[in-house]
Amino acid sequence: MAVESNQTSDQERANSQPEQQELKRKKRIRLAIYIAVFVVFQIIVITALSLTVLKVKSPKVRLGAVDVQNLTAAPATPSFDMTFATQIRIKNTNFGRYKFDASTIKFDYDGATVGQVSIPKGKAGMLSTKKIDVTVNLSTKGLPSSKNSSLRTELSTGVLRLMSEARVKGKVELMMVMKKNKSAKMDCTLEVNLSTKKIKYLKCE
Repeated sequence: MAVESNQTSDQERANSQPEQQELKRKKRIRLAIYIAVFVVFQIIVITALSLTVLKVKSPKVRLGAVDVQNLTAAPATPSFDMTFATQIRIKNTNFGRYKFDASTIKFDYDGATVGQVSIPKGKAGMLSTKKIDVTVNLSTKGLPSSKNSSLRTELSTGVLRLMSEARVKGKVELMMVMKKNKSAKMDCTLEVNLSTKKIKYLKCE
């Protein structure tokens, strides 16, 4: 009887070995699947962060609506003086604040500067716009005499075209660790209607 019992036990162990091996194989497969899913998930998360949160875009600097306070023009001279209130807007679309240095916005007529306004040092918060109220004074004082002919013609038509440009340098800070140098640029064409004393933007980029 003891011999038969030992033989039965050996046979059961022999039969159970393939089952144990199969269970171990299935466990290894499940573990490999879990690891693969985790790796794919991590890749998706990192890719999504790279395309959104960690992607650094150049901020934009623009002028807001213009309120002309004073405007005089003399085609015969030719000359003009203008004062208007507006708002400098530095738009930051990044997931981190933008700290920028002091700069200026220049206003030109036919390539010659007729005025400028300062942009003070500051910062625009994450996904926000920094707004700075300013008063701009433009004048033909100091304008080269070579511009007189074209200026006289424009003033006589009642419409004056000016250019405004700016470049603001700064850094975008991400997660309090990463810092990227980025510049905000502006290049605009303004049209001044001398009779209505209204200014509109023809192009701004």
